[in-house]
Amino acid sequence: MMDVRRAGGRYRGGDPAAGIETRHAFSFGPHYNPDNLRFGALIACNEERLAPGAGFDEHPHSHTELVTWVVEGELTHRDSRGHATLVRPGDVQRLSAAAGVRHVERNDGAGPLTFVQMWLAPLDPGGDPVYEVVRGIADATPYAVPEAGAMLHVRRLVAGERTALPDAPRLYVHVVRGTVRLGPHELGPGDAVRATDEKGRELSASGGPAEVLVWELSA
Repeated sequence: MMDVRRAGGRYRGGDPAAGIETRHAFSFGPHYNPDNLRFGALIACNEERLAPGAGFDEHPHSHTELVTWVVEGELTHRDSRGHATLVRPGDVQRLSAAAGVRHVERNDGAGPLTFVQMWLAPLDPGGDPVYEVVRGIADATPYAVPEAGAMLHVRRLVAGERTALPDAPRLYVHVVRGTVRLGPHELGPGDAVRATDEKGRELSASGGPAEVLVWELSA
């Protein structure tokens, strides 16, 4: 089964007056929908756009795996564990909040910043926070989040290129840029598919270059 969610159906959030525009794929904050709380371990997929100088002041997280993918610009990250990092396009950042951590996310650059931040529920709560950045991750190198029983795959396709999707109980497919086809569905930027018990599926780039994030979820 493939459940297609279009970019236009995302919940609008953030604080546009402060230079923060957010599009939520799942129930989030005041946008409560009991029928859209999560998909497997995935509980948030937020598209964030920060103007120069804008950002999220220090705030807490706990019992959540936060994975961030920068689309454009540079993300400044600082946390209460002493990490201070610039995250750029092609990098995967993960903050395992565990029993609790506080962090700051800002656009300290001169240009716009766009990133996708995905939250996953851990299999077991608690523990010590963990932070890491993988620089310039390759398509052939999936990024494992074993704490949530999940694997992130990055797919960058040129026009006409096809790529097989992993077979898994659940797949969450998010289009970052470009246009792709999955089965009978044509998908554009911000569109997503929640696939359950789908096997042997392929993605194809139906226009120019495309970039897609694929979550392989164990349950």
